[in-house]
Amino acid sequence: MPRTVVVTGASSGIGAALSGLLAERGDQVLGVDLAGSDLDADLSTPQGRTAAAEEIGKRAGHLDAVITCAGTANPGEAMIAVNYFGSTVLVEALQPLLAKSQAPRVVLVGSISGTQPADAAVVDACLRGDEQAALAAAREAIADNRAHQLYPSSKSAIAQWARRTSVAEGWADAGIAVNVVAPAVVLTPMTAGLFADPRMKAVMDKAVPMPLHGYAAAEDVARVLAYFADAETTHITGQVVYVDGGAEATLRPAAHY
Repeated sequence: MPRTVVVTGASSGIGAALSGLLAERGDQVLGVDLAGSDLDADLSTPQGRTAAAEEIGKRAGHLDAVITCAGTANPGEAMIAVNYFGSTVLVEALQPLLAKSQAPRVVLVGSISGTQPADAAVVDACLRGDEQAALAAAREAIADNRAHQLYPSSKSAIAQWARRTSVAEGWADAGIAVNVVAPAVVLTPMTAGLFADPRMKAVMDKAVPMPLHGYAAAEDVARVLAYFADAETTHITGQVVYVDGGAEATLRPAAHY
């Protein structure tokens, strides 16, 4: 049966690949992006998230899945505003629509970078839901030449939010599964600059080894996102699944075991 699915970041990269895949199998996809999608919205701001949630509510009586692909890798406060709050706040606002589905699913795009050193103050503020404190901590990190910690911070916080939320009241007890799909290096416009710079590519290959099949295409990640959004994928929640060609297992062979 066709499902009604919201995909953020739908106009490029993983979000575009996923939107096409879902549409091919007959789902009704409502894409959200800054421009060029079904619904234009700036998820970096509270006003943009509120407007997006309200417009989605006008267009859909219920939601079967919300998949958050919107994100930025440009160092700065936007990493926190978009990557974390642009996902979690929107998902929370859409929870009532998800609860109306017979098989509701939430899938957030994380990253293997979430396993790397993060800024504790940023992560803590994110998990408290204090966006202003999180942005202030991000500015401090930038001033202290630790801007490289902001992307891992946003993705670590996403994973922790999903773990906590998945079993919180109003989620698992309402049948809403919440999971994270965490890619490693994906061939998208967001990573094009890294591949164009031989020095950066060498650094990336060392930092994120991918022995199984190498770099992933956007479609490779999209298929896993679609799996977790499917009605027949049951009894899986609160999980972070790495689509990384073996990078996480290489870098953390004994993690959590």
